[in-house]
Amino acid sequence: MENAQNASQAQPARGTANQARITASVYSSHVPAIGAAIDLGKTGEPYWQPLFAGFEPTKQWMRENLPDVVFLVYNDHATNFDLSVIPTFAIGTAAEFEPADEGYGPRPVPKVMGHPELASHIAQSVIQQDFDLTIVNELKVDHGLTVPMNLMFGSPAQWPCRVIPLHVNVVQYPVPSGRRCFALGQAIRRAIESFDEPLKVQIWGTGGMSHQLQGPRAGLINREWDNRFLDRLIADPADLAEMPHIEYVREAGSEGIELVMWLIARGAMADVAGGPAPRLAHRFFHVPASNTAVGHLILEN
Repeated sequence: MENAQNASQAQPARGTANQARITASVYSSHVPAIGAAIDLGKTGEPYWQPLFAGFEPTKQWMRENLPDVVFLVYNDHATNFDLSVIPTFAIGTAAEFEPADEGYGPRPVPKVMGHPELASHIAQSVIQQDFDLTIVNELKVDHGLTVPMNLMFGSPAQWPCRVIPLHVNVVQYPVPSGRRCFALGQAIRRAIESFDEPLKVQIWGTGGMSHQLQGPRAGLINREWDNRFLDRLIADPADLAEMPHIEYVREAGSEGIELVMWLIARGAMADVAGGPAPRLAHRFFHVPASNTAVGHLILEN
């Protein structure tokens, strides 16, 4: 029986027109200073204009490919979870998520509306696939989630789709391996494609790219390594998932470890389960943004 269950989990989901499907994966940095530039009206200044110009094609693509739900992978920055409690993976199952006060008041962005039914279904399915998710029914979302929303959708009066947050601990060691994150993405795909409602779902991986915020290497940016990471993420994610933590830290800085979250989104794509390769809809890379390298991809299923 156990072998039969494992074999069943390994098979691609047999989706129908009445079931949810993942239409694309989206990847982006979530630098807090980007949010400050948006909030303070500085996006047109010479320092910031090239960065925001790189996301203009994305906004147009989003208007043409608007999802019903975004499953957004990010890390909490000591807003909800501090050294007293740090879950490795935590899914937000609430109906709504307020912007967090990160020390200077909540960002002036809309409330994030959740999808409790799909979130609960994903939690049930993924836990039954032996991933221990922490279920969070009350969650405030910080820049790790709201900055990517601004980059993709601009600054609307309300966000155009629902959002399911998935927090990943990449702040306090031990953090999950790239292999574990990649496998979690596959479990999330199976969960979404077994939901009996015809929803269009995008899965976003956020954080990174190379940056270090403290110590003798503060300000580190590794342009060449970042772009190799993007190449490998597109073409050979299974091999990329085997990269050890020490390489992220050595080559991309202490905060570069955030990039393991991109492997969750990549693991949810159809080609990983034997489907066709994704189509690259947009690729963008820019340095610096507040001493951080900014990377961005859109891969269509």
